[in-house]
Amino acid sequence: MAMNRAAGAREAAGHRVMHLEVGQPATGLPDTARRAVIGALDTPLGYTNATGVPELRERLADRHTALGPPGARPLDPSRIVVVAGASAGFSLAFLTLFEPGQRVGVIEPGYPCYRNTLIALGIEAVPIPVGPESRWAPTAQHLSNAGHLDGLVLASPSNPTGTILSANALAEVAGYCADHDIAIVADEIYHGIVDDGIAAPMLEHAPDAIVINSFSKYFSMTGWRVGWMVVPDHLVDVVERLQQNMYICAPHVSQVAALAALDATNELEGHVARYRVNRRVLLSGLGAVGITDIAPADGAFYIYAHVPQFTTDIGLSSMDLCQRWLDELGVACTPGIDFDLARGHEYIRFSYAGEASDLDEACSAIASWTP
Repeated sequence: MAMNRAAGAREAAGHRVMHLEVGQPATGLPDTARRAVIGALDTPLGYTNATGVPELRERLADRHTALGPPGARPLDPSRIVVVAGASAGFSLAFLTLFEPGQRVGVIEPGYPCYRNTLIALGIEAVPIPVGPESRWAPTAQHLSNAGHLDGLVLASPSNPTGTILSANALAEVAGYCADHDIAIVADEIYHGIVDDGIAAPMLEHAPDAIVINSFSKYFSMTGWRVGWMVVPDHLVDVVERLQQNMYICAPHVSQVAALAALDATNELEGHVARYRVNRRVLLSGLGAVGITDIAPADGAFYIYAHVPQFTTDIGLSSMDLCQRWLDELGVACTPGIDFDLARGHEYIRFSYAGEASDLDEACSAIASWTP
């Protein structure tokens, strides 16, 4: 996150920056959503129900049902809560499920805001380190090694690794959690952005999990701050009351845009096709400069690379390296220490959500760099 600020300051000073640090699409609001917003601007757009616009909740429930296993029971729209982005959803989920002092597992490497939000709420964030031996995915043994847990935050596809848990892997983790009374918060905000196939849904294996999703990534709507939760029946009232007190509702105009974005499949799948091309470009470019020890980039739009030859072998941390590449090459990327406090000093996350031209130019610049 510090690198985002540094890259912005460099650009503001008039210098070129190749953005491989940004976890957001370069594409904008889908055309269907843009037209819907324009059409709604002459209406009041006041508060909505705390749980969201009914039509949007119905469409999201239908989406979950369609992406679930054949013959599955339809998801009741009453279980959908529209929120002001996934970040709000995580706060609501943590407040609903956990008390101060309880222990919640967070996978490392993983999205740092899970850990930071839990700590801010007085909840102990328990690191669960994973690595290449398990394809950077947690197993029941990892959870057992963590000791007593009250909850688990699990992302598939993952940020920063891009790893997708298979249906069997999700079933193993969900089974362990069920046997040990561990509440699951499933981050599915990168669903839809996969290199091949689909990402299995957590609800198929843990029907009482709270699932968090967002319009930011697949739908290219990061700045609109709108997402949704799937909440177990017995917790809907609790989440609704918290929403009423903390956020009132997600922005009405963003809900209008979100509803229309659900009809933009062709445009959005075009974005996913572009990410697949960018992925190949970046993998090839990094390979050419000797960066080949990477996590399996199954989905999302990240490559998480082990780069000791650029860090500890020459006396630099990942933060040092990222700062030098930005200052000397104009290449912005994210240090692994953001995602893994114990091991991230030897890792870098590269994003390929932006322009392919930036990826080529960045790899050429790195190839020319000397410490």
